[in-house]
Amino acid sequence: MAKKMKKIYLDYAATTPVDPRVLKFILPYFSEKFGNTASLHSFGQEAEEALEDSRQIISRALGAQSKEIIFTSSATESNNLAIRGTALANKNKGNHIIVSSIEHDCVLNSARWLKARGFELTELRVDKFGLVDPENIRKAIQPNTILVSVMHANNEIGTIEPIIEIGKICREKNVYFHTDAAQTFGKIPIDVNKMNIDLLTASSHKMYGPKGAACLYLREGIKITPLMCGGDHENGKRPSTVNVPAIVGFAKATELCLKEMKQEGDRQSRLRDKLIKTVLKIIPGARLNGHPTKRLPNNANFQFSFIEGEALLIRLDQYGFAVSTGSACSSHRLEASHVLLACNVKPEEAHGSLRITLGRFTKESDINRLLNILPKIVENLRKISPFKI
Repeated sequence: MAKKMKKIYLDYAATTPVDPRVLKFILPYFSEKFGNTASLHSFGQEAEEALEDSRQIISRALGAQSKEIIFTSSATESNNLAIRGTALANKNKGNHIIVSSIEHDCVLNSARWLKARGFELTELRVDKFGLVDPENIRKAIQPNTILVSVMHANNEIGTIEPIIEIGKICREKNVYFHTDAAQTFGKIPIDVNKMNIDLLTASSHKMYGPKGAACLYLREGIKITPLMCGGDHENGKRPSTVNVPAIVGFAKATELCLKEMKQEGDRQSRLRDKLIKTVLKIIPGARLNGHPTKRLPNNANFQFSFIEGEALLIRLDQYGFAVSTGSACSSHRLEASHVLLACNVKPEEAHGSLRITLGRFTKESDINRLLNILPKIVENLRKISPFKI
């Protein structure tokens, strides 16, 4: 057993720590500014003002109008509302949905839920890098197609999709376009108008805000059916008492991310490139998953032949490193990643994957330490591997 060492968090795609500046900002909303936004007295109006200020901050970050932002509890809820809500509200326009085969489970399962209830579903294939070909979108669109959903960037392999081109095709075909931007909002620039996006999902806890807050951008004029019954919160689109502390934290985190986006993006890209280049050079049989250049600045995903990713994760955890074998939402399942399988990675190779995601608090010394330890762990695991020929 390795000695207990300093913990190094390298799983920022799963969740991020709340930035201390965000935490300081939201604390008063738990005990001093705690009003219910539906209340007419001064406590409620103070909370309502904070809510609307937050809505404006996030809408400006997207190039949207504040009335087009619906606050939810999570990206999963936002994606469900986008897929199921739009389909159910627009049955008069058609009943065909298009998604990519590498979407997050909450998108895939929402689309399959619709399919089980009579909707038509097309799950588009991707290439070996996880890229969707926009021309395949064009070919898949039918007269009865109402919605296309392709994520901005994949949460496992980091590949950034050509959503500008996809959005343009959808606009030409008069089809709504949704993108799950949980992994990109706050990391790379987004403009919903320039990108022809009609619906967009973003999440607080992926960008140094608190858990429990997310949003759905819904272009004005698009009909959507709420998933829950209740009051008229969020303009009647999402009933439930509004989580003001989490939402103001989401907005504060958005401000910080926008302010530091260029600097942090460049810094993380440099560390990512150092990590990828060195791993591929010094570890035999290591391969990169995802696109070599069209990828998130903080994402590195590797295959290591002849070993299990779970064993590698556990061994790294013993040395203080927190990493992942894929999506955090799927990490308790033993099946190979559906994302890697869609990229034509063999099941036995997909099981040897490792996702390393960097963040605001990652230091170069952390990467150096990982590069010193990782090759030794891979070598030792291969010595005892039952898979090696």
